[in-house]
Formats: sequence, C-alpha cells, structure tokens
Amino acid sequence: MINWNAHLKNFCSKTLLTVSLLFFIGATIVGSGLEWLATESPKVEASQRGSDFVHLVTMIRPVVVNISALKTAERSFGEQDFGSFWERFSDGPLFQGSFSQESLGTGFIIDREGFILTNNHVVENAEKVIVKLSDGREFGAKVAGKDPKTDIALVKIDAQEEFPTAVLGDSDQLLVGEWVLAIGNPFGLDNTVTRGIVSAKDRNIGEGPYDQFIQTDASINPGNSGGPLINMRGEVVGINTAMFSETGDNIGIGFATPVNLVKEILPQLKATGKVTRGWLGMVIQGITPQIAESLGLDKPRGALVAEIAKDGPANRAGVQVGDVIVEFDGKEIKRSNDLPLIVARTSVGKKVRLKIQRDGKELILHVTVGEAKEDQVS
Repeated sequence: MINWNAHLKNFCSKTLLTVSLLFFIGATIVGSGLEWLATESPKVEASQRGSDFVHLVTMIRPVVVNISALKTAERSFGEQDFGSFWERFSDGPLFQGSFSQESLGTGFIIDREGFILTNNHVVENAEKVIVKLSDGREFGAKVAGKDPKTDIALVKIDAQEEFPTAVLGDSDQLLVGEWVLAIGNPFGLDNTVTRGIVSAKDRNIGEGPYDQFIQTDASINPGNSGGPLINMRGEVVGINTAMFSETGDNIGIGFATPVNLVKEILPQLKATGKVTRGWLGMVIQGITPQIAESLGLDKPRGALVAEIAKDGPANRAGVQVGDVIVEFDGKEIKRSNDLPLIVARTSVGKKVRLKIQRDGKELILHVTVGEAKEDQVS
C-alpha cells in the first residue's frame, strides 16, 4: 500500500493474509445474512428502482475487471520480530525468508484487444497478473505500460478474442454536484457499485506535480483502485485512485485521476510502454499573498523559481532563482501547479517563449524543452 501522506491512504494495494481476509469477508457476509432474515424486502415498482442507475451499471459492468497481482517479497526478522531472542538461542544469522504478497485492485477494458487501464500501484513489481472478468472467467495478463508519475498502468489480457470496451468521456466537462458512480472490487467483493457526486475538481492533494484529482463522495475502499468513475452517460470520467482518512475508514472523501489526463499519455503507453515528458530543469514553489507583495506582483500568480539545474534548459535560457514564470508558450500560469503539467505536455526539443517577472520588470526568454528523466519533473 502506498503511503500518500500522513492522512491520505491508498486504498487498493494491500498485503492480504488469508486468515484476516476470510475473517473480514466472513464477518461482512454473516452480518448481512442476519439483516436478510430479520426484514422482508418490500415490493418496489420499476419506476422506483432508480432505472437510470440500473441502466448505467448494466452498460459498464461487463468492462470492469478484478485484478490480482502477485509478487514475492523478502522478509528479515529483526528485534521487533523477536530477533534478539532468536539470536540468543541460535548459532546462525537471523531468519530470512520470503512470502507471497497479493495486491487486489480493479481495472476496465478500453479496447477489443484486451487492453486494460488500472493504477500503477496495483501491478507494480508484479511477477504474475491475473484478470477476472465480470462473467467469472480468468486470464493471465502482462503489464504493457506504466507511468508512476500519474500512477497509471496499462495491462494486456493474454487471449485471442474480442472484449467489450468502456467509453472514455471528457472529464473537463464534469460539473461539481454532478452524479457519478464508482465501480470496483473493494476487499475482493466483485463488481460493487457506489453512488455519489463530484465534490470538487482539480484538487491538489500534495502527492505529486500532476495533482488535479476529481474529488467524490462515492464510497471508495481498499480494492477500488484502478476502477472507473462514470458519469450519467455511462462514460468513464476518472480512475479511482485514493481516499482521505485519518482512521482507514471511508469518510466520503475519495479521489479519481481525470480521464483526460490519462488520454494524453495512453498513446505513449501503448506504443512504448512509458511516457516521455518535457523538462526545464528547475524547482518551483507556489506564491502566497505575502510573497506576491514582496515581489511586486499585483496578485498571487505564476510559479516562483526556487532552484535551477546547472545542466538544464532553464539555466541555458537565462532563468534565475527568484524569477516568477507567468506565461509558458502562450499559456498563462495562474498557479505553480499549472507549470509542470504544461511543460510535461510540451514536445521535447520545442523552443518556447517564457514570460517572467524579475525585480518588478517583465522579461521574455526563449527555452528549448529537454526530456525529463524518471526522477525529474519540471
């Protein structure tokens, strides 16, 4: 499980011990069974059954899959595992061994050849990937592409047949308050559907330079990672990725990666298995009202240059620490988070125009965009 930060918990990749998994699922089933025995289902007319939601689920369910990723992890038992006790009664080194680790998540089919979108952390370092379809059939699969910076992975089913596919919508057109459905496999419970609204858009949760999450109160739990967030037209508008919780329980604050961000990198993932991004070679920070005032800006805007790589394009173009980048290639930089996304989308080798503020004056510089390495951002 990825530790997004102190309070943000990834909700899919999870080491499963058989006993604890059976205990959790068993407890859930028993509790539900008692409720079924205690109450009698009332007769409901078809018009009262939420026919819109039923229709949407019928449309999307065949393309949603359960993903199981297996890997072997090494374990050394140290003092916290009674290591000191073991050392006192053994002539050999501390016990070292391996154990099987299983990551359960969700994905959805995006083309008839069997390509599936999911979260990278679901299949990261997997030695074996198994995909289970909604009809119960299971297939072996391989990771065809991955992008850790956006936590997106592309998985390919190993089968010679055509599959149903999801429709990718336009996440830019989502409105706050709009109904959405989340479909996934929380705690291994296949094809679970939850309903909610878009609580916020373009949410920065401090996870990385490409943060622009859709926030929703549709219930999201461990196992939902990589599953689709769909609108009322049955289109995928996001990939469920994380939830916010101080206790580990769902409190109605979940986050999905906008599908438009995914569509930008999908062709590269299919073609090369990785994503190539533009790079300037600098570290930036946000601008507070206090910083804006000290720099002579009329309002907080742009990206403040905090560090510059000596061998980077920005340094060669004459950018200096303390500069405020307010425009890149004709696009206004309203806040610091805008810049990494715009630079990443820019073709490597392209010469672009930078508008900066320096010592209260506006300057124009020209920079040739470089290629970002795996550990580089802007």
